[in-house]
Amino acid sequence: MAGFRALAEQVRNPRLVATQRRTALRKCLERFAPYGHRATWHHLCTRAGIATQDRDPDPERLMAALAELEEARTLWLAYEEEFAARRRKEKHDGIRQPGAIDEWHRRTWGGCDIVPCESPQRHPAARLAVVLRRMIVAMEAGRPRRDCPVCSGTRFAWLPDAVDAPAPGPACLQCGVLAPLSVLTHEALTTAGRVRVHEAEAFAAA
Repeated sequence: MAGFRALAEQVRNPRLVATQRRTALRKCLERFAPYGHRATWHHLCTRAGIATQDRDPDPERLMAALAELEEARTLWLAYEEEFAARRRKEKHDGIRQPGAIDEWHRRTWGGCDIVPCESPQRHPAARLAVVLRRMIVAMEAGRPRRDCPVCSGTRFAWLPDAVDAPAPGPACLQCGVLAPLSVLTHEALTTAGRVRVHEAEAFAAA
């Protein structure tokens, strides 16, 4: 099975037809998809100007989508290396009790569903690398907050069927990400539970 780098080279290969290059890009998301496969694909297509169902997209647009994905992956791999090195040092120093950041990192190891979105069609508008950096900073800070670590929105809702999502947690009603429980204050979580059901359902259907 081809790895991310080999698939990325296929996307860049001018000797392949656009359909094959598109398929290679989709397969890249099986190795790295920060929002989850469908939401990450929708995000990349939206930003690069590609119709999600277009089987013969402009190769230049595919390249733009790949560049954004690779930028985010480079950032994430560097973070994973730093995290692993820090944990080795902590264990050496006798600090073995896992914390919220450890649980989050364990769940996101490999780069899938790092910042999961409740809906494949609703996700942050910023570049993937920007969103990942914001989430990493928020998690590393270890201080629960009342606002969304990605967009600073202050309204959250527990949406229908959210318990089956990759990372159960309230969805930001502004950017659509499911915020990790540990990053939000008790007040923010409590307020999210008070959002009227019809508001949450309207958000999910948007």
